[in-house]
Amino acid sequence: MQKKYLAPAKLNLFLHITSRRADGYHCLQTVFQFIDLNDVLMFRIRDDGKLSCKSSAINLPPEQDIVLRAAKLLQQYTNLGVDIEVEKNIPMGGGLGGGSSDAATTLLALNHLWELNLSIDTLAKLGLSLGADVPVFIHGHAAWAEGIGESLKPISLEEPWYLVVHPGCSVSTAEIFNAKDLTRNTKPIIMSEFIAAQTKNDCEEVVRSRYPSIGQALDWLNQYSQARLTGTGACIFAAFNTYSDAKKVMNNLPDKWQGFIAQGKNISPSIIGV
Repeated sequence: MQKKYLAPAKLNLFLHITSRRADGYHCLQTVFQFIDLNDVLMFRIRDDGKLSCKSSAINLPPEQDIVLRAAKLLQQYTNLGVDIEVEKNIPMGGGLGGGSSDAATTLLALNHLWELNLSIDTLAKLGLSLGADVPVFIHGHAAWAEGIGESLKPISLEEPWYLVVHPGCSVSTAEIFNAKDLTRNTKPIIMSEFIAAQTKNDCEEVVRSRYPSIGQALDWLNQYSQARLTGTGACIFAAFNTYSDAKKVMNNLPDKWQGFIAQGKNISPSIIGV
């Protein structure tokens, strides 16, 4: 019997880079909030120890499939196997965390389905080896994040409606974080400064200089509400009080870009269940 699990997208409500570590990773501050756009993962347990994953993602080599890598990480604790099917709804390369979310949901689902009884902290440590964004999806709560993104403090936020715009390009996270002109010395802030909107995305200036379509989309969306890059992009977003407000702006979206409306969520459906 197949079991269904959801893997939500996320937004970085701001992103400050405070320093660069000796190992090349960046220390940052950010706030993660989920949105109600989800990939759908189906799991069918098998007893022969074999692992397989079929994804609707186009041209995804098995060795690059983070879902399969997550399953292999947990297989050290069991002799069971699994067949996984992934329905991709979250745009790839958009800064919405789809791959990390899929990996986290795989760890959560198989921990349950394989009856491993590993703690959330153990799953988060395993997930960190797959990507810096995986732990927040494991913990499943909107969070203030520091370190490389793995030091998390759950927070409760308003859950506005977001208009998310994809300018039609894909951004290389490695390219942006390795850019010589990236700001890496932003002064750390405290929660009250975030609440007072004294924040930005340090990657925006670098992304604008390399991806003109993203800069154009940011300028367009800024006409209606403060626009922000999520992660390193390519997606941008702005918050609105109601679905109707977001819809009115989306109706004016230029045809050359894609967009969708999603509500912010503080709790991930991955830990709620389906």
